[in-house]
Amino acid sequence: MNAQIKEKLSLLPSNSGCYLMKDKSGTIIYVGKAKILKNRVRSYFVGSHNTKTERLISEIADFEIIVTESSIEALLLEINLIKKNHPKYNVMLRDDKTYPFIKITNEDYPRLLITRKVLKDKAYYFGPFPNVGAANETKKVLDKLYPLRKCKIMPKEVCLYYHMKQCLAPCVFQISKEVYSSMVEEIKKFLNGGHEAITKKLKKEMNETSKHLKFEKAAELRDQIQSIETVMTKQRMTNIDRKDRDVFGYAVNKGWMCVQVFFVRQGKLIERDVSLFPFYGEAQEDFLTYLGQFYQKSEHFVPKEILLPHKVDMTSVEAMVKTKILQPKRGEKKKLVELAIKNAKVSLQEKFDLAIKHEEKTFGAIKRLGEAMNIPTPTRIEAFDNSNIAGTNPVAAMVCFIDGKPVKNEYRKYKIKTVQGADDYASMKEVIYRRYSRVLKEGLPFPDLILLDGGKGQIDAALEVLDNQLGLDIPTAGLVKNEKHRTHELLFGSKFKLIPLARNSEEFFLLERIQDEVHRFAITFHRQLRSKNSFASILDEIEGIGEKRKKILLKHFKSLKKIKKASVKELQIAGMPKKVAQIIKKTLANHKV
Repeated sequence: MNAQIKEKLSLLPSNSGCYLMKDKSGTIIYVGKAKILKNRVRSYFVGSHNTKTERLISEIADFEIIVTESSIEALLLEINLIKKNHPKYNVMLRDDKTYPFIKITNEDYPRLLITRKVLKDKAYYFGPFPNVGAANETKKVLDKLYPLRKCKIMPKEVCLYYHMKQCLAPCVFQISKEVYSSMVEEIKKFLNGGHEAITKKLKKEMNETSKHLKFEKAAELRDQIQSIETVMTKQRMTNIDRKDRDVFGYAVNKGWMCVQVFFVRQGKLIERDVSLFPFYGEAQEDFLTYLGQFYQKSEHFVPKEILLPHKVDMTSVEAMVKTKILQPKRGEKKKLVELAIKNAKVSLQEKFDLAIKHEEKTFGAIKRLGEAMNIPTPTRIEAFDNSNIAGTNPVAAMVCFIDGKPVKNEYRKYKIKTVQGADDYASMKEVIYRRYSRVLKEGLPFPDLILLDGGKGQIDAALEVLDNQLGLDIPTAGLVKNEKHRTHELLFGSKFKLIPLARNSEEFFLLERIQDEVHRFAITFHRQLRSKNSFASILDEIEGIGEKRKKILLKHFKSLKKIKKASVKELQIAGMPKKVAQIIKKTLANHKV
C-alpha cells in the first residue's frame, strides 16, 4: 500500500457513495458502491483475499470517492459510471445485452421481421427470445404458414418468395388488406399460445387432402405440423397465467456469480439467459448492479412482472425498474424462482472448473512468471520478432498479450527502413526505437515485460535503445529456441539470467504461445509483402506497363494468375491498349505463376 492510499483511507467518510479504483496510469479499473464508504474501501487493503481480488488490488495505485445521499443513489450512479468508463474489472457487468423480438410491421402489407429494438411504431412485438436462433426458428415456421410480404421495398415483379409460396406478391397482384389482416391475427394467436388450434386445423386439412389423394400437399402440411411441434415443445408451460414476466435467480461460489433469467412470455417459459462473472463486492449488492444494467437500455423490453429471490433489496429494484416486482413466498411463482436459483448453482458448478483453468492459464501464469523473474506481475507483455529471407523484404512484428491473452488490435507491423541486408540486431534496434519513442510521444501504456524472439544479441540490441537512447527501464527478456525451433529457455536482462521454468508449467506454455504467435504474425506479414513485391516486379518487366497500368490490372483482375488467364480482348476491356495487351499475354505465357 502506497503512502497516498494510506493517507486517503484515514480520511474516508461514513456516507454512502461510489468508489473508483485507478491503476498507475490513472485509468479507472473498477467502480463499486457502498452503504458505508469507510468500511467498504478499507476492506480491500486489509486481511486476505482470493486470487482474483488480489489481482485487482495489485493494480490499484489510487482511488477516488463520490458521496451520495442514499444507497439507492449510489447504485444508480455506479451503473452510470460503469457505462461511461468501461472499467476492465466490471467487464461482465457492463455488457449491454439486447434480445431479439419477432415484429409484425405496421404497414399496408405487413412484414415479419426479427429485431432487437422495440419502438413505439404501432407494430406488434413478441419476445424477447434468449437468442436469435430461437427467434429465427419460430419465424421460419411462421413464414411457411403465412405468406406475408418479405421485401422492404416493393419490387416491380414477383420474386423467389412468391414461387416458394411464402409471399402473395402484393407488388404485382391486387391483394385485399383484409387478407393480410386475417394472417396477422392468425400470427398473433400463434405467438400468444394459440398454436394448438392452428395445429388442429392443419391436421384436419392434411387428412382431407390425403382422402383426395393430394399426397404432395398432405406431406407439405405434415412437415408444417412437425415444425410447429418441434418449436413449441421447446417452450415449457408455467401453468400460472398468460403474463409476460422475467424470473431471476443467482448463486455465488468462490468469488464468482451466476445469474439465470427465465423469460416467460404469454405463460410459457421460452428458455433462459445465463451470465457468469467474477464479483468483487457483496453478492447482493453486485446482483443489484447486474439487474440495473440488465434493464438500463431504453429499448430493452420490461415485462409486466419481475420475480426475484428473497434478500434482494426491493426498494432499490423499484427505483431502477418501473414495473411490478415480486418476491414470491409460495406457489408456482416461488417454484420458478427456486428453479432459476437451482439452475444458477448447476451452471456455476459446471463452468467453475473451466473458469479456474482459464484463470490458471492466463493470470495465474503471468503471476508466477513475474515471481520467477522477480518483477511485478507482467499484466501487459509485448513481444517482437524479425523476418526476412537473405535480407530481402525485412520486416518485424509486435504482438501484445494482456492478462495472458492476445489483444489483436494492439498488434503492430513494421517495414525495416534503415537496415540493409540481413542484420537481425540492427533491425531489432530500429523496431524497439520506433515502438517506444512513439509510446513516449503519444503517452501510450508501457509494457510490464518486453519479450524478444532471440538470445543475448537481441537482448543487448534492445537494451541499448531502451537504456541509452530512450532512458526507459522496462524488464526485457529473450526467448531462445532449441534445435527443433521450439521455445527452450528464457534469458532475462543485461546479465542474461536464465529463468528456471518447469517445461510442463502454465507459465512456460504461455511463453510458447507468445513466441509462436509473434513468429506467425511476422511470417504472415513478410509473405504478404514478398508476394506483393513479386507481383510488382513481374509486371515491371513488361514494356508499356507503368505504375498506373499496374494498379488498373490489379484492381480489375485481383491476381497475377487471373491476368495470365485473361484473353487479349479481356485485357483491352480492363483498359490496356491492344499492343500492350498482346505483350502482356506473350510475356506471362512463358512465366510460371
